[in-house]
Amino acid sequence: MDIFRIEGPVQLSGAVAVNGSKNATLPIMAAAILAAGKSTLKSVPRLSDIFLFARLLRQLGCKVGKGQNGDLCIDSTTIDNSVGEYEIVRRMRASICILGPLLARCGRAEVSMPGGCAIGDRPVDIHLRGLRELGAQIHLKKGYIIAETPNGLKGKEIFLGGPFGSTVLGTANVLMAATLAKGKTVIESAACEPEIADLANCLNTMGAKISGIGSPRLIIDGVKQLRPAVYQVIPDRIEAGTFMIAAAITKGRLQLNNCRLEDMMAVVNALRNIGVTVESADNGCVVARNGPIKPADITTQPYPGFPTDLQAQFMALLVLAEGNSVIIEKVFPDRFMHVAELNRMAANLRKEGPAVIVAGVKNLIAAPVMASDLRASAALVLAGLAAQGTTVVSRVYHIDRGYERIEERLNPVGAKINRESP
Repeated sequence: MDIFRIEGPVQLSGAVAVNGSKNATLPIMAAAILAAGKSTLKSVPRLSDIFLFARLLRQLGCKVGKGQNGDLCIDSTTIDNSVGEYEIVRRMRASICILGPLLARCGRAEVSMPGGCAIGDRPVDIHLRGLRELGAQIHLKKGYIIAETPNGLKGKEIFLGGPFGSTVLGTANVLMAATLAKGKTVIESAACEPEIADLANCLNTMGAKISGIGSPRLIIDGVKQLRPAVYQVIPDRIEAGTFMIAAAITKGRLQLNNCRLEDMMAVVNALRNIGVTVESADNGCVVARNGPIKPADITTQPYPGFPTDLQAQFMALLVLAEGNSVIIEKVFPDRFMHVAELNRMAANLRKEGPAVIVAGVKNLIAAPVMASDLRASAALVLAGLAAQGTTVVSRVYHIDRGYERIEERLNPVGAKINRESP
């Protein structure tokens, strides 16, 4: 397994382009199942999660390949297998997104219970409840979800709220299935994340009739069939946020291209409140820090609140604040695997239930650390950029799931990250 050897501290300066959104691409890839024919997705990042999902689609019968300019082409003319096998699905939670499209197109879907990062319990009961409301018959057998529609899917008013708010992938599953259901479907307490809005816009490009996009109330008028489409995926707001924090933690200045600030105002506001400058620019923004980092109280929430996927990275930044900060995790209360690793680097963090108390320190000190999940690995890389000495991050396959060759993109702007294969 590869490791990162990171020399610090460094000061980042220059321009970095933000890739297309991983979290938008994966459900849109699943949506291609709904329309027989060849769909083309633009601005798709080259990530291990994307490659794994492509493998899953091939298993179903799709042909997935590379088009011009690096576009991703999915030919779903033939779907001759409606089973999402355990070997693939266990490795990536977004695999559950094939459940709704397979059910709508084939009338049957058999999908293994999903896996993914170790960030706490993430049940799929809301997904199944929503599909049952559309008329699916669902039962579990030997770790597989088996869903059937003997009489077809029928539109209905569905409430998708859960104990921690709306469900992003659950909204995606029900939304995709509803596009081919008979009649009108209304999804209340739908996820409002930009990635769900992007999925809905893509579905409309394919011939769906969806309104209320971006709101917690989605209205879907079912159609008989969808058509293949050419669609450009939105920029990755989590990658953009990570690069913003990279500029801040290194007391640097980065110009981010292909960045939509309107999708990440909670993050921008949090950065500005602690002394980081974020200014809008053509097709992006400029992020810089000149003075000290101020402490802050951060609470993760569903969109448009502060995203849980940037909690670990922001924690790495607040470690260097002048004072005490509090971070409360309300989306995945157990998502704190990075706390112990940051403490190995001389951070002063104390976990208290779903919260972490951050006592600011003057310096981080390099140490060998281990990545436990995608966003935790990003936090450790950021900490390594600011730490004194050589930080070695193991299990960097986690970061490859969500950041395309991050070392090759940050090294030209001042980072010193070497990928090694022991």
